[in-house]
Amino acid sequence: MKYWLMKTEPNTYSISDMKHEKTCIWDGVRNYQARNFMRQMNKRDLVFFYHSNTKPPGIIGLVQVLETSITDPTHFDQKSKYYDQK
Repeated sequence: MKYWLMKTEPNTYSISDMKHEKTCIWDGVRNYQARNFMRQMNKRDLVFFYHSNTKPPGIIGLVQVLETSITDPTHFDQKSKYYDQK
């Protein structure tokens, strides 16, 4: 089992959102290094849920990887700010 650090901000996707929804797809990642790290994740790996734009910044929760190799649905959605026509 590996441990990962995933960063998001409370105004984008908060730990409260995660608690309410129970699961999520970590979409909108366009940074190549972050994407490559996500491809190394395995089921049951643990993820430290991190908010950097808070006072104080830090890890605010622990979540678990449930699925891997999911295609980002925002990648092909022309209405999404994460749409990539390439």
